[in-house]
Amino acid sequence: MGHFKSIIGQSPALDSLIRSARMVAATDVTVLLKGETGTGKEVFANAIQKESPRADKPFITLNCAALPESLIESELFGHKKGSFTGATSNTQGLFQAADGGTLFLDEINSLPITIQAKLLRFLESGDCLSVGDIKPYNVNVRIIAATNTDLNKKVAEGEFRRDLYYRLNVVPLELPSLAQRTEDIEHLIMHFLVMMAETHSIDAPKFSKQALKVLKDYSWPGNIRELRNLCERLSILLAGKTIEPENLPREFVTHSSLPKTEAFVLPEKGVHLDYLEADLIHQALNRTKGNRSKSARLLGLSRDTLLYRMQKHGLSTH
Repeated sequence: MGHFKSIIGQSPALDSLIRSARMVAATDVTVLLKGETGTGKEVFANAIQKESPRADKPFITLNCAALPESLIESELFGHKKGSFTGATSNTQGLFQAADGGTLFLDEINSLPITIQAKLLRFLESGDCLSVGDIKPYNVNVRIIAATNTDLNKKVAEGEFRRDLYYRLNVVPLELPSLAQRTEDIEHLIMHFLVMMAETHSIDAPKFSKQALKVLKDYSWPGNIRELRNLCERLSILLAGKTIEPENLPREFVTHSSLPKTEAFVLPEKGVHLDYLEADLIHQALNRTKGNRSKSARLLGLSRDTLLYRMQKHGLSTH
């Protein structure tokens, strides 16, 4: 099972996920990878495909958020000559290209509702219909899908088909955030530093114990991708040097320098808690340029709790 062994880390959360993914890989079942941005969903999709009976067949990826609605149907299912302006020949879609293999649909939460119906039809019957055609074609393709948002919520909001969600959610695999596997941070750093040293032909820097502690205390909103980018930047700027906390970007040090307790001392005269809460929410929103998820992290809240408190204080939630 070599392809899963290449996934870096030894945390219980990761071990449990890899065990489940290995079992799934041996079957032909539809898989839904769930997890925040940057948690490694595409890496897992690759590993599942490489350990599957379809390993020697095509593995094709489409990021559903990367194409406009007008192009995504043609990209997936193909089109007939003359079916729209610019369609100068019959063109195969990704389903035909992936026949016998695996199609990885990343950010499936962004798939337009009109295309969702056609994907559901394929999952139910194996049939696809090219744009501009009246006769369907049949392909044998395994679907691995990934989402970085809660599809249940999108179903409730009418933006994602409930029947398609059930079809995709046969085996859901939840990828842990980096904050849920902090014991893997050091392993990942060592891996990325070696990789960057080879890629850029430079001497790898080292992290001091204090700098490593700062990284372990950080919340990692961008997860493994954010860690990888940081390692690449520091490898280039500080090749062969020892990285201290002051060499890290400001947001890392600011975050870690807050004491875990007594971050706020109550003044002698007391405070008006509602005003203070509203002011802190306002500051967090300003600092993150209105990004709700990042603001919630700054305040130690869930996104839903933040939205509720914004409504309570009359702060705009639109």
